[in-house]
Amino acid sequence: MPIGKHGIKSKSVFLWLTGLSGIVKSTLAHAVEENLHRVGVTSYVVDGNNARHGLCSDLGFCDPDRVENIRRVGEIAKLNIEAGIITLTVFISPFKSDRDDARKQMPHGDFLEIYCQCPIEACEQCAM
Repeated sequence: MPIGKHGIKSKSVFLWLTGLSGIVKSTLAHAVEENLHRVGVTSYVVDGNNARHGLCSDLGFCDPDRVENIRRVGEIAKLNIEAGIITLTVFISPFKSDRDDARKQMPHGDFLEIYCQCPIEACEQCAM
């Protein structure tokens, strides 16, 4: 179990933030990451921006490509857990089966799905 600079023990886990577009999932994930780094805990955020510009740059937005995108992100998270890194992923991930497949790759209890909910009106305002 990794120990941060303040003596805080941390268990590497996979935090999957999901929900509609425009509800500041990435902002939330990066704030959590910043606070973890502040206390010396290693973490990393994988979101649509960094995944789609590199690892998944060959994929589009049709259903099969979305499935493959999420599969690859799950593989990255699995490697990070093995390395002792807390991984926060931020994806709309509309298919429950994809999230379930990612969950199955992780040791029991290492996958935490966080559904970020916000009124649709607020999401529409953020998207403007």
